[in-house]
Amino acid sequence: MQVQLDRLLAGLEGNPALVHLERFSPRPARFAELAHPLDPELADRLPGRLWSHQAQAIDLARAGRSVVVATGTASGKSLCYQVPVGEAVATTSGPPATALCLAPTKALAHDQLRAWQALELRNVVACCYDGDTDASERSWARRNANVVFTNPDMVHAGILPYHAGWATFLSRLRYVVIDELHTLRGIFGSHVAQVLRRLRRLCAHYGGDPVFLFGSATIGEPARLAEALCGRTVVAVTDDGSPRGERLFALWNPPLLDAASGARASAHAETSALVADLVASGHQTLAFCRSRKATELVAAGAARHAGPALAGTITSYRGGYLPGERRVTEARLSSGELRGVVATSALELGIDIGGLDACVLDGFPGTMASLWQQAGRAGRARQRSLAVLVAGEDQLDQWLMAHPHEVFTRSPEAAVVNPSNPNVVHAHLACAAYELPLSPADDAWWDDLDEGVLHLVGDDRLAVRDGRAYWKGRRAPAPDVGLRSGSSREYRIAELDGRLVGTVDESRAFTTVHVGAVYLHQGRPWRVDRLDLDDRVAWVSPAAGDELTQPRSETDVRILDDQRRRPVGGAWLHLGTV
Repeated sequence: MQVQLDRLLAGLEGNPALVHLERFSPRPARFAELAHPLDPELADRLPGRLWSHQAQAIDLARAGRSVVVATGTASGKSLCYQVPVGEAVATTSGPPATALCLAPTKALAHDQLRAWQALELRNVVACCYDGDTDASERSWARRNANVVFTNPDMVHAGILPYHAGWATFLSRLRYVVIDELHTLRGIFGSHVAQVLRRLRRLCAHYGGDPVFLFGSATIGEPARLAEALCGRTVVAVTDDGSPRGERLFALWNPPLLDAASGARASAHAETSALVADLVASGHQTLAFCRSRKATELVAAGAARHAGPALAGTITSYRGGYLPGERRVTEARLSSGELRGVVATSALELGIDIGGLDACVLDGFPGTMASLWQQAGRAGRARQRSLAVLVAGEDQLDQWLMAHPHEVFTRSPEAAVVNPSNPNVVHAHLACAAYELPLSPADDAWWDDLDEGVLHLVGDDRLAVRDGRAYWKGRRAPAPDVGLRSGSSREYRIAELDGRLVGTVDESRAFTTVHVGAVYLHQGRPWRVDRLDLDDRVAWVSPAAGDELTQPRSETDVRILDDQRRRPVGGAWLHLGTV
């Protein structure tokens, strides 16, 4: 396999599209011992000695300190929470503890559950609790589970509004695990910060006070982000003691077609060809695209390039697929049956696929943190691996191609959230009032409690009686508060006979499944015949596949005011409303 990679690299190095090839030497592991020995049964389940950052994180968690582990991919971050959680749930005397494990996607939560079940710890009852869990399994989980894997959306709309059914679980909640911290940025992270405040409030109501354990790819100021999310002091563990195999990273700029305009060959086409070449040379490969449509097009292109014998081993993976379709793809990829997968950032996260030899990035993903997270999907088994960044025509992509050293020397960005965003705070105060009436004591969770309550009272959503603020609606407000966009509602995509094809969230529906649109799903084209806004269904029928559709959109940006400004180099930086 290594000889084949050398041959492939020799071919790439002869191509003028190869701008730069960076080589990272392998490194050995650094080990450390825990301050106090583990229970023998738990110690026997460990794969070997603990790496230095694992021992540091576990010692902090056992001491009741909230911690964030921000180290590279394949650095064993999962063990940093599995050990303290396993110890608390399985081996501690007294009332049994519980743990809540949050991942940003369903796929990652299910992957973590599989890894947890492989430990086979006594007394541990673990399960997934998400939108794919049916009613009977949810009821069983509430009564029996002591380790629950879920996502922020489900905690927000499926657990907290119904906390009475979780009273025992919340009263014993010892640890809250939040994986892939670096994804909790921007508006999504701001919403999650409010969800965690509501969670801590309900735990306190039932007598619980959980410790928070965060796992993250390498980002700037991880402790600052973690503290903004959970509202308590967090210690950062960033000195990575894990071993690593040799890694190669190539920068690939598609051929220039027109010097005057700067037009280049399609990055999608170049990515398709690279994926096909890697698969043909025997390397299991994962490619990342920045949009769902690009994922479908690149996967189809790679299958065509690879030829009939290998086409069936290449597929796509993205949001909007049915749960069964996602599980099948994950299983086929983990088993090695699939040799190439083209995905959105849904597979950027820490799903454990140890055999991947190469990753191809179809365009710069927007942040250095995401770039290294995606590139790190390959070589998790510490084998020699290759990552390729294929540049798009975007100016940032082209700037990185002109300055290769920036890719390998620039520090990862700090992820930013704003827990004080009034639009976010007011929405979650309404949710919190439904869960338990708000009182002056709740300023422990919200600094701007009074302002928020006044706003909601003026909006006729809260009523104040005897010093408490009560929710006035007839049903829970949480389902109408989307954490990732303006709405949490989905549109179903179905054939005229009712068979479900896929789903799309409301924010994408009017550009993806409008009447006349061609919708691609696992390489199959569907024509949208009707979009039912009342029932939120896009009715589709098979299309010929000889055409695609692209929505046209317009953006109008106006500066409404200029509050502050200051010089930055040769330019001025302005703060205001647009």
